[in-house]
Amino acid sequence: MRILAIFGALIVASPAFAASGPFFSLGNTNFIVTLAFILFIAVLFYFKVPSLLGGMLDQRAEGIQSELDEARSLREEAQTVLASYERKHKEVQAQADRIVAHAKEEAASAAEIAKQDLAESIARRLSAAEDQILSAQASAVKEVRDQAVVVAIAAARDVIAKQLTTADANKLIEAGISEVDAKLH
Repeated sequence: MRILAIFGALIVASPAFAASGPFFSLGNTNFIVTLAFILFIAVLFYFKVPSLLGGMLDQRAEGIQSELDEARSLREEAQTVLASYERKHKEVQAQADRIVAHAKEEAASAAEIAKQDLAESIARRLSAAEDQILSAQASAVKEVRDQAVVVAIAAARDVIAKQLTTADANKLIEAGISEVDAKLH
């Protein structure tokens, strides 16, 4: 393998043969540069730099792969959490919708009950007002009758007083006393 690398380096260095003078002399800078390059490549191979670089690249690739795997797992976890939150959001939204619908039903029911209570209250007040009116009418009729009786009694007293003699009055008094006596005993 080393020989193959040296041979490859010589082929790559072929433009150095175009330099002036003999190529294989220490006076030719192209030859010195070629030798230094070959020596540099040999030192790299001797200290196993290509395998170290390959190991570093493999290690870096493994690190990148582990980061990608971690990112993939984090993404899957995030998607799971997102799906969970979306499901919870839908559940909360459904619950909120149910609460709103229930509140609307309760409000409609309360409004209906309030309407019924108002109608009953109005009916009670109308009934009370009618009762008051009837009572006022009865009271007015009674007052009118009482007043009519008072007026009739006064008129009868005046008429009787003008037509009644003392003897007739005494007879009426005695008849009233005997009637009261008969009713009390």
